[in-house]
Amino acid sequence: MLLEGALGTPHSSRGRSPDTDTDAMTAGPGPSTGDATLRRRIEPWEFESFFDPRVLRRETCLLYEIQWGRSQKLWRSSGRNTTNHVEVNFIGKLTSERHFQPAIGCSVTWFLSWSPCWECCKAIGEFLSQHPNVKLVIYVARLFHHTDERNRQGLRDLINSGVTIQIMTAVEYCHCWKNFVNYPPGEEAHWPRFAPQWMSLYALELHCIILSLPPCLMISRRYQNQLTLFQLTLQSCHYQVIPAHILLAAGLIPAAVTWR
Repeated sequence: MLLEGALGTPHSSRGRSPDTDTDAMTAGPGPSTGDATLRRRIEPWEFESFFDPRVLRRETCLLYEIQWGRSQKLWRSSGRNTTNHVEVNFIGKLTSERHFQPAIGCSVTWFLSWSPCWECCKAIGEFLSQHPNVKLVIYVARLFHHTDERNRQGLRDLINSGVTIQIMTAVEYCHCWKNFVNYPPGEEAHWPRFAPQWMSLYALELHCIILSLPPCLMISRRYQNQLTLFQLTLQSCHYQVIPAHILLAAGLIPAAVTWR
């Protein structure tokens, strides 16, 4: 299987400098000027550029939600790479917040344009081991240098430590648009509809990582044609171990097949 996507800035170094029904939304006004999150929202073009699964933009963007204890209120904000990766920046900022009390439970949800590198996975793991009351869920738009075994092991270590890691779907894109993007008035329902095939490819590869299987997704670039190529190369071990619904979503087995 070979698919083509738009070419973005190459990610040669990561130096990278609930809504459940997406069809039920109706167009409404833009974020209210009285919205406390307005100054922390990103622009629509930034959201699309950072989170388009086909575009390999080097810099990483983080959108995050924090819920303290039993409070129903969510704190939302965003971050990007500086001299440190955005994940490390978040940890430093969270621990310096006056609201941060290690004894109080804290639920954190990340929406990342790239999955964490192995060094960030290590930093995240150390932070969580020191603060067991912090629970972390991570949604990612793309997998960073996913053929590097250090990055693959880093993600596995996080998952084994209790962190939930998933590929963003239309539900998460819709949620981020409504809650993190300064969309124009009347554009609430006009979040970018990225083709689900790209999400399925990354979800398939994430399962390979979780199950310690060899990589099956290869990404290459044709700079002259401004294209990024996504190619699947599966071995028998992939078909034997990966759940059928994941293979079906990626178009690798027909719906009529009964998988045992």
